[in-house]
Amino acid sequence: MASQIALLRGINVGGNRKFPMARQRELMAELGFEDVTVHLQTGNIVFADPGAPPGQTARTLEDHFAAGLGFPVDVMVRTRDELAAAVEANPYPEAVAEPKTLHVVFLAGVPADTAALDALDPAGYAPDAFRLIGREIFLHCPDGVGRSKLAAKITNARLGVPATARNWNTVTKLLTLADG
Repeated sequence: MASQIALLRGINVGGNRKFPMARQRELMAELGFEDVTVHLQTGNIVFADPGAPPGQTARTLEDHFAAGLGFPVDVMVRTRDELAAAVEANPYPEAVAEPKTLHVVFLAGVPADTAALDALDPAGYAPDAFRLIGREIFLHCPDGVGRSKLAAKITNARLGVPATARNWNTVTKLLTLADG
């Protein structure tokens, strides 16, 4: 069965914008979504493809979550095949052996303005590196993302589209869950 994956931005971080896993499942059920699996507290929901385009699914979820929670939640949705394509497109295959050093920033759409990314001088952030491929930014930080100046620049870049990041372990686990 085909799946879609919802990636929620900025929930359950530092005790703010609380959205417990049970409530995530409950709100998904209210909309009639089936085969719902919630992975981790950070907002990763795998569910049976409802037959709607991912962008439409994202808008439906954003509206319903905002109504049910009282605060907005940005949602990026990918089909199982789109997530698999992102995994396949990884420009840093050497980082797979150290999955905590590799992150994927999922964008709600292709950014219309990449000036913030274009202005970053990769040499100034070495050994950290990034690459924008379609609606994903791949971020490789060999010394860890927590102390990376590049990671801070990427996550704070004004790209004009909502974004949320996941580490490689989470990305590949979501693909495994989508595969059933």
